[in-house]
Amino acid sequence: MSFNASSDAHPHAPVLSTEVRAALAANHPVVALESTIIAHGLPRPRNLRVAQELEGIVRSEGAVPATIAVLDGRARIGLDEAGLNRVATDPAVRKLGHRDLAPALATGASGATTVSATAFLAARVGLRVFATGGLGGVHREWTRTQDESADLRLLARTGITVVCAGVKSILDVPATLQRLETLGVGVLGYGTEQFPGFYLHSSGEPVDWTVRTPEEVAEVMRAQEALGGPESALIVANPVPVAEQLDPELHDRVLAEALDACRERGITGQSVTPFLLERLTRRTAGASLEANLAAVRGNVSLAARVAGAWTATAPDAAARPNDRSPSTHDGAR
Repeated sequence: MSFNASSDAHPHAPVLSTEVRAALAANHPVVALESTIIAHGLPRPRNLRVAQELEGIVRSEGAVPATIAVLDGRARIGLDEAGLNRVATDPAVRKLGHRDLAPALATGASGATTVSATAFLAARVGLRVFATGGLGGVHREWTRTQDESADLRLLARTGITVVCAGVKSILDVPATLQRLETLGVGVLGYGTEQFPGFYLHSSGEPVDWTVRTPEEVAEVMRAQEALGGPESALIVANPVPVAEQLDPELHDRVLAEALDACRERGITGQSVTPFLLERLTRRTAGASLEANLAAVRGNVSLAARVAGAWTATAPDAAARPNDRSPSTHDGAR
């Protein structure tokens, strides 16, 4: 598969694969997938197998997967096998948030996209549904550090539905929910009245609205679009099944120990999250990683069904290009 840019398009415009472009033109469901989990979230070579598995789950639900990454200075919406393999194996692939996209495109860099970068690029080309594991949010001890994920502000101004397992449990979940409310980002609990806890089925925090079918999610999306006004994301919080969650007592004990270690070592800023996640993986003998993957699989499956319900119930809205979308280029698959 190759990617061929049309001569009249802007050199920094996103490149849609042929499959994704055709699906959008035919009002076929498409699910955006991030690539950071492939490049930086999983050990090799398992990361490539998981990337292929997640795309397979989307296809099994009747939708088209659009894994997103930046390769050689071009934002790719939909990767072929070579692209997936490169993201999974190339140590030079960087981690790109929304703010990193312009420098990466301008310098010809390659990078895996985080939640903020994936959501931005997906919405930019008219994709309506995005599946991920857990969102970023407000960090613990925010009053001292003022540390907050870029995910929140980006989602507050990006019209896309994000299916996730809540926010990462290492964060301040109540503060994150309050911040989402302040920013006007809608939150739906999928089949639950409690906000999920990423590795855990429940964070213990309530949600205001509960939906129970993909069709109900699509109806909320349609109502959101009909209302107009400022664009913002819709979060569909889908809990990991109880049988597949990380043992809550183990989670709380290991997280408390990891937070103490952070303070003792003076670890702050962007170094906190990878340190805590690595500690959780190691001190739970990999159980946290398996819970993460269980959550991602469930989210990807649900996102594909939501995308299908959206295209079935709102074909005109789904087929209409995003007014802010840049021109797109030819791709393949």
